[in-house]
Amino acid sequence: MAPPLTARVQLLLLRAAGFLIGLIGQVARAFGGPKFHSRTTGPVSEPLLLLSGIQLAKLIRQRKVKCVDVVQAYINRIKDVNPMINGIVKYRFEEARKEAHAVDERLAEKLEDEATLEKKWPFLGVPLTVKEAFQLQGMPNSSGLVNRRDAISKSDATVVALLKEAGAIPIGITNCSELCMWYESSNKIYGRSNNPYDLQHIVGGSSGGEGCTLAAACSVIGVGSDIGGSIRMPAFFNGIFGHKPSPGVVPNQGQFPMPGEAQEIFQCTGPMCRYAEDLIPMLRVMAGPGIKKLKLDAKVHLRHLKFYWMEHDGGSLLMSKVEQDLILAQRKVVAHIESMLGASVQHVKLKQMKYSFQLWITMMSTKGHDGKEPMKFVDLLGDHGKPISPLWELIKWCLGLSVYTIPSIGVFNALGLPVTQCPLGLNAKGLPLGIQVVAGPFNDHLTLAVAQYLEKSFGGWVCPGKI
Repeated sequence: MAPPLTARVQLLLLRAAGFLIGLIGQVARAFGGPKFHSRTTGPVSEPLLLLSGIQLAKLIRQRKVKCVDVVQAYINRIKDVNPMINGIVKYRFEEARKEAHAVDERLAEKLEDEATLEKKWPFLGVPLTVKEAFQLQGMPNSSGLVNRRDAISKSDATVVALLKEAGAIPIGITNCSELCMWYESSNKIYGRSNNPYDLQHIVGGSSGGEGCTLAAACSVIGVGSDIGGSIRMPAFFNGIFGHKPSPGVVPNQGQFPMPGEAQEIFQCTGPMCRYAEDLIPMLRVMAGPGIKKLKLDAKVHLRHLKFYWMEHDGGSLLMSKVEQDLILAQRKVVAHIESMLGASVQHVKLKQMKYSFQLWITMMSTKGHDGKEPMKFVDLLGDHGKPISPLWELIKWCLGLSVYTIPSIGVFNALGLPVTQCPLGLNAKGLPLGIQVVAGPFNDHLTLAVAQYLEKSFGGWVCPGKI
């Protein structure tokens, strides 16, 4: 069934606006954008920065490396690189050092054996970064909204608390798009985050600060959220792994903004990291009791799975075509699965996929069970205060007088399925390639198993600046 005319018009207007905004952005960056001596961040020289979270925790538990040395290694890297990428917007260095010292002191007492330590604290001493939209006690929680620049968290979001209980040590919070509602992480409080593979490029959104921080080896594990691609796009743009879990598995409490009752099921909090082996352990911790809804212990035989792939959704005159090198990367994955696994991969064209935006708009405007209208985006911009006029803000933005970012006027689509973004190396320009692996509801174990396989086959994350 064709979507209603109003939705078509709305989609056309938003795509036209997106095209114009993108064109303005390109011109602005060409003449007045950030200038750097290098196009990429420098490569990593400290070996500790090239280990997964699980590997670091094991070395710390075995007392082969001190937690304070791990944390300090990341602090040093952040000081060197973050001024270029602007991924971390508020440091937590002194607190992190104290917490790392406490870990080393506890381990020195030798009160528990390694097995007990691993069960109680699977991420003992592992540095963690958190998207600024999540509450982290004592840290800002503005979501890039000027009206909330003084908002300080008095407690931890549920997933943050769970990761801290698992031993992780937060070292800072990361940038996001204004109100987490656009695919570029830029706002009037913290400015724009930059891609570590090419500092003139964007990092995606809304978890873009988290994406570029991880990609630049300024963190090893991180927290993101996704209601319309906000984990997957930054993970793709920055060449790392990101997983959007099945809805209702990982708790969403403790982030701003929170969707309405009817929309909350589509809001997904999930792990972002450089190494695929961290995905399942992170998900186990972040899900808490919700992990029972998944089958993460089930043995996955990849050669017995049914694989389907599609290159694009049919495209539009106002949308850029999928780059040929990305299509070629996808085809390499298909060929590899067919030849090495002996599995069948069917090419499909889902013509109705082009209506996904209309489905997303309908979902976002659905009333709750109590009949209440969902909170409007324009009301969120005012942060429950004086309402704003989008048209007036657009005029002010053109004159450089608005405190809001122009991308606030468009948004992307969301699907209620588990999805894992997997890096596939770099293209000829040195920018990340990737692929999204999608499965049926609560089959997260399938996408995560494929992610680990693709990492072994294609190399996974590539350090920026590596020659």
